[in-house]
Amino acid sequence: MALSARIFGNKCRALMAAAKSASTPATAPATAKPKAPPRATGILKVQPVSPALAKFLGSTQASRSDAVKKIWEYVKAQNLQNPANKREIYCDDKLKAIFDGNDKVNFQGVAKLLSNHFPKTT
Repeated sequence: MALSARIFGNKCRALMAAAKSASTPATAPATAKPKAPPRATGILKVQPVSPALAKFLGSTQASRSDAVKKIWEYVKAQNLQNPANKREIYCDDKLKAIFDGNDKVNFQGVAKLLSNHFPKTT
């Protein structure tokens, strides 16, 4: 610091001072519009579901992520996971109605099997 003080004089303190914030409350525009909440899109968008999935979920509309979460909760509560292979789900009667009558489902395939229950909207 002593060397830099000799080279730059008192200007060194100004160079090392913290930068001022570009937008302070005093400089914010008074007519700023509040932002609208972001719209849910993709897997977060709430859509109508098939009657079979609606019966399982208890609702006629759901997002894809909510449907997967509720299925996962059901699998955990009913202990339907294969203990040897945690990625495999044993289907009971409720799940067979959703998963096209399969006895076993790989958890990575759940999203693919659920896509049939979300009608395409154009």
